[in-house]
Amino acid sequence: MNMLVDGEWRTDAHETTNEEGAFERQETAFRNRIRDESDAEFQLEAGRYHLYVSSACPWAHRTLVTRALTGLEDSISVSVVDPYRDEDGWQFTPEKEGCTRDHVHDADYLRELYVRADPDATCRVTVPVLWDKQTDTIVNNESAEIMRMLDTEFDGVASRDVDIYPEDYRDAVDRIIDEIYEPINNGVYRAGFATEQAPYDEAVDDLFSALDHWDEVLADQRYLAGDRLTEADVAMFTTLVRFDSVYHTHFMCNVQYVREYDNLWPYLRDLYQTPGVAKTVNMDHITEHYYTTHPDVNPSGIIARGPDLNFEASHDRDELPGGPPSDLTAAASDD
Repeated sequence: MNMLVDGEWRTDAHETTNEEGAFERQETAFRNRIRDESDAEFQLEAGRYHLYVSSACPWAHRTLVTRALTGLEDSISVSVVDPYRDEDGWQFTPEKEGCTRDHVHDADYLRELYVRADPDATCRVTVPVLWDKQTDTIVNNESAEIMRMLDTEFDGVASRDVDIYPEDYRDAVDRIIDEIYEPINNGVYRAGFATEQAPYDEAVDDLFSALDHWDEVLADQRYLAGDRLTEADVAMFTTLVRFDSVYHTHFMCNVQYVREYDNLWPYLRDLYQTPGVAKTVNMDHITEHYYTTHPDVNPSGIIARGPDLNFEASHDRDELPGGPPSDLTAAASDD
């Protein structure tokens, strides 16, 4: 896999699997925080911060969903890279549908911004990236931390009062996010990028054991943490919405489709139909990225045609206690 080494772009510097053939995810490189505090290095200001994302990437997608739910569309601008990533990395192709130019520096490649932030950077060039236009640097490129910052530190510039990390749910949310990360969020990659049978089998067993567990949990409650929509649901959503279209086939996670689960499938449709969420989903970018960007997995680059999923179908999840935050439903009614 390609990466920066001492600020230089290398196409042969990073292996995605270890000697046993198991997929290993590299740590993110930029881990600063925006705080709504007077002495913070990165202070809260509307219009100061910018998100670089890929609509195809589930990690970047988390931040887009959080931005939409919390009403930060006018306060945090966004640039969207091309879903196809070749040996030069993430690229800006504004002529392509659903993509944009780099609205801050008009760069051609995302890696240029990493080097701008750190001329000696040694790291993978990943999305999302939270950029500070005032100090001209990367604040953070860890999706979970960006999601948390958008939710907890930007209330002063948000257009609606939506809290997806509520005080009395925080322990549960943190626990659930940790519980679903390795077997589900990262599990599909552990399966898809495994190069030996044993790590693949382990990943698939972990994945479907976890999916089975949460399907049972969702039989009696509307959301992962109970009756409140939380960050945990956002983290689960961006994996589930890609599952049947790409992970099931492309990453050989084919024990079962999500649409075959009694509770996970209506739960996914419920989340998709939550006001603000559907507009963050670009299935064309998702399918193009996965089927064309991993030649070791899919050498032909042919994009699978199906399945035809109806995320707008009735879900009946509103018969369970709880529901979307009132500010979301009120905003949807106004629209």
